[in-house]
Amino acid sequence: MKLAKTRHVLTSESVSEGHPDKVCDQISDAILDACLAQDSESRVACEILATTNLIVISGEVTTAATVEWEKIARQVVRDIGYNDASAGFTADDAKVFLCLHKQSKDISLGVTAATSQSREQGAGDQGMMYGYACSETKALMPAPIFYAHKIMEKLAELRHADPVKYGFLRPDAKSQVSFVYEDGKPVTIENIVVSHQHTPDMRPGQLEELVRRVVADVIPAKFRHDQIKYYINPTGRFVIGGPDGDTGLTGRKIIVDSYGGVGRHGGGSFSGKDPSKVDRSAAYMARYVAKNVVAAGLAERCELQVSYAIGVAKPLSLFVDTFGTGKIADAVIADFLLNGDMFDFRPAEIIKALDLKHPSGWSYRQTAAYGHFGRSCFPWEKTDKAQALPAAISEYLNGKNAKAGKTAKAGKTAKASGQGKKA
Repeated sequence: MKLAKTRHVLTSESVSEGHPDKVCDQISDAILDACLAQDSESRVACEILATTNLIVISGEVTTAATVEWEKIARQVVRDIGYNDASAGFTADDAKVFLCLHKQSKDISLGVTAATSQSREQGAGDQGMMYGYACSETKALMPAPIFYAHKIMEKLAELRHADPVKYGFLRPDAKSQVSFVYEDGKPVTIENIVVSHQHTPDMRPGQLEELVRRVVADVIPAKFRHDQIKYYINPTGRFVIGGPDGDTGLTGRKIIVDSYGGVGRHGGGSFSGKDPSKVDRSAAYMARYVAKNVVAAGLAERCELQVSYAIGVAKPLSLFVDTFGTGKIADAVIADFLLNGDMFDFRPAEIIKALDLKHPSGWSYRQTAAYGHFGRSCFPWEKTDKAQALPAAISEYLNGKNAKAGKTAKAGKTAKASGQGKKA
């Protein structure tokens, strides 16, 4: 008799570029881009607060770059689409307050490499970072967060591309997608939620018609069906939004930024931080490694945790969990990774491997909306090690076994020799 399939429903959300927290993330990362463009050694920890016609730029920045802080902030807000005074928050009308100071010398002491003392660059803070990948989508991302992002991206694309036809859309929005899983694999969609800020004159049903078209465009037919439950602006009205409706802060959407609640998160935000901060760079590296493990066919799901102490270069621990889908023991993969032959988790080596100080073909600002993972433009999304990874792990394991065999043989010989002398 065939056993009944296990079944559960898993939900993730995304938010648009006009969400108050995402406005702040994008300003933070636009400032980081400006600093690195002129001074690749910039130390940046920039956090933004945005509320009704007010932007506060705060944090710790040490840089040789000449940065037009206010101009950058206004341009980001303008690009997002907050240009209508009736929305309560606009690029031209918002007041901008600057509250910045330099990075603490105590932190710099642990992060800056010291050639005279032969000390390599240490981690910018203590903590644990996670990376995750799975075979549910071509991007090796969990299906709920991947398609929640796709809905938001498409609605923003339409709003920007045809501001006349889609003029009823304002920048602030959220999506939520619930997938039915059977035996651990996504099979169909249970429901979709979209809350989108709009103008007062939007006609009834206009948004739902658009959302249904977008869903048909961005979500594969195998997941769609006529019985999907749609919840479009469930309160019935969403005119007041953006920073006028809800104060925004940098770093408050870390689950949206990562895996939608499927993979774990160490708790540190990404945006506004230069790559010396392992909250960001090590999380990118962990995703890079996890994605290569799955792309190599070594597992269907892979989560990786790495931990650090401030000022210490080598990670304190590295843990791998393939949730029972691995073809090689998790402990073997972790041991291979910690050895550092193929993937080096020291901060300076992460920065070098992913070229995090010199973004080319991408920007940190791009990461600040629609997820830091699952988009091919970012270097940590490469699967360039996947083909060589299985053989490298096998060679490493054979080398360890051979070394252990020699040690054991030498021990037996020494023991036998000792017994002979005693006799």
